[in-house]
Order: sequence, then structure tokens, then C-alpha cells
Amino acid sequence: MYKQAIIIRQDLNMPKGKLAAQAAHASVSAVLKSSKDIVKKWEDEGMKKVVLKAESLNELKKLQAEAKKNKLINVIITDAGKTFFKTGTITCLAIGPDKEKEVDKVSGKLKLL
Repeated sequence: MYKQAIIIRQDLNMPKGKLAAQAAHASVSAVLKSSKDIVKKWEDEGMKKVVLKAESLNELKKLQAEAKKNKLINVIITDAGKTFFKTGTITCLAIGPDKEKEVDKVSGKLKLL
């Protein structure tokens, strides 16, 4: 089984639309960095995604470091600061798609958004 985790910072209090756009940026960016073989397997299984909570930028960066350590595709999204935020702001992290058990090693203890 394959899945992707999208982890959203909760300390930013983004409006729902902004949050959805940032999550979409993260998901697509990670897929574009992934191997075609993994993306095909993930697609064939229904493209499972989970959207999870990170309490802070510090937590998000720790999760990214753990994803890198585990050799998982990961992407940090930085908003350009043209609408809701006044400056560029790191909003979320995507991990995978990859084998579910590997993604869960990094994100398995986080709570659903």
C-alpha cells in the first residue's frame, strides 16, 4: 500500500481556502519529484492521502529532517506572501507518495487535520 502525507502548520491559522491551496501545492510538488513507478502504483491504489497537523515551523522542519533521513520524497511549501501572508511563509510539508509503512515512520503519530 502507498500513501502521501500532507502536514499543515496549525500556528498560522490559515483560512480554509488558503490551507486547501497550500495542501494542493504540497501534494502536486511531491508527486512531480517522485518516480513514475511509485506514482503509478499509488495511483492504481486510489492515491491515498492523509492531511495532518504540525503545531509549529519547528515541528515541520523536524518532520522534514526525519523524512530526509528515511530517504522519502518530501517538499516544504513556502507561500509567496501575496495574499494572506505579508511575506514568504513556510506553510506545509508533503511526504511521499511512498510505501505506507515508510511514510508512517515519520508521520504516523500526528493527528488528522
